[in-house]
Parts: sequence; structure tokens; C-alpha cells
Amino acid sequence: MLAILGTIVVGLIVGFIARAVKPGDDKLGWIMTAVLGIAGSFLARYVGVAMGWYLPGAPAGWIASIVGAIVLLFVYGWVKKKA
Repeated sequence: MLAILGTIVVGLIVGFIARAVKPGDDKLGWIMTAVLGIAGSFLARYVGVAMGWYLPGAPAGWIASIVGAIVLLFVYGWVKKKA
């Protein structure tokens, strides 16, 4: 239970940092910001394992998670603009 709570808190921090770094106005609430950070971490881990940077099962680092969340923010903005 604590691991899930820790993941949500870290995801929220990563999401806030990613939203602060990326220019523009992304209207996301607290829950979507946490989901963004968690998804960015998963994306960073997946890419890192595929590129051989991380061992399978190893968590992604803070910087990689923030970069993953920023990439997802750009994809979100692109999809939102298309719709």
C-alpha cells in the first residue's frame, strides 16, 4: 500500500516539474498531473530498457521520468490541437 502511495506522490512531483518546464498552458488537474508523472516514468523506463540503459525491472531515474512526462505533454497538446 505504501508503494502505491509513494508512486502517486513521486508521479505528482514529476508531473508538476514537467508542467513547469514545458512552456504553454496545460489545463490539467491534480489527478491528471499525477497520472502524467506516473505515465512519464513508465515511458522513460520502457524506452530505457529498450535502449539498454536500464536493466529489466529497474526504475527510471528522476530526470528520465521528467523527460518522459514532457514528451507526453507534447503528445497531449498535439492530440488536443488535432481534435
